[in-house]
Amino acid sequence: MDWTWVWIPATLFAAAAQAGRNAVQRSLTTTLGTLGATQVRFLFGFPFALLFLALVLAIGGGPAPRAGTGFLLFVLGGAVAQVTATALMLAAMRERSFVVVTAWTKTEPIQVALFGFAVLGDPLSLMGVAAVLLATLGVVLMSGNPASATGRGSLRPALLGLVSGAFFALSAIGFRGAILALDSGSFFLQATWTLAWSLGVQTLLLVIWMVLFNRALLAACLAAWRASIWGGLLGASASQGWFLGFALTAAANVRTLGLVEVLFAQLLSRRLFSHATSRRELAGIALIVLGVGLLLVSAR
Repeated sequence: MDWTWVWIPATLFAAAAQAGRNAVQRSLTTTLGTLGATQVRFLFGFPFALLFLALVLAIGGGPAPRAGTGFLLFVLGGAVAQVTATALMLAAMRERSFVVVTAWTKTEPIQVALFGFAVLGDPLSLMGVAAVLLATLGVVLMSGNPASATGRGSLRPALLGLVSGAFFALSAIGFRGAILALDSGSFFLQATWTLAWSLGVQTLLLVIWMVLFNRALLAACLAAWRASIWGGLLGASASQGWFLGFALTAAANVRTLGLVEVLFAQLLSRRLFSHATSRRELAGIALIVLGVGLLLVSAR
């Protein structure tokens, strides 16, 4: 049976869960700071990743794949890139609108397409390239003019968001590369196995750093478990969806369809943070929808 189509609902689910996780993390930056809020998605997400893996193995996913050198290198690269990207994103969100920063980080699909072609040999059709460019133009349009929002200081969150998008692109390539490096197991098991390893590496690195340099922050993260556990659940669930997508199609396809997260962020921004939607943002949304539609047609 052809399961390739599953990447579409998996990606849509991931985008919705990630928008919710970002909102939880943004609310935590006021009490835990950027690093603390970054750690929450890993520290509290890792147990859920282990739970997902246990369920897949129990249902009959087969024996666990072998973690070879290539797999471990891709996992480590993707894990470090994602931690860096998340910290940069949250730092930008402390200075600028939630939905605007999300839009800046979502300029990543073009970079994913280039990195995917160069590192993994992932192809893109001309229609697929057009879809990536169109949808990315939509998020750039949504972000507006960074120099006009709050003065010269507004350029900083824009740059943080753009660099964050680059690291998210590198993490996507790393995780897809890790999945492709596995030589056994179903796509579901490969995705879940890679997720557990990735979150485990990320949690270990950040905990070691905080034990060595900021134990008070680690204690604060653990003390905020009631709010943080939702960030962990949403984060692990989103990653499960992304990794399923990476197991089935090119990372550029997954990340381009994932731009619908901007639409979910828009809804959350209006409801939780009282941010109004401008005509420019509405035009950007229209381009995103058009680009995503073109992508789905080209991916058939």
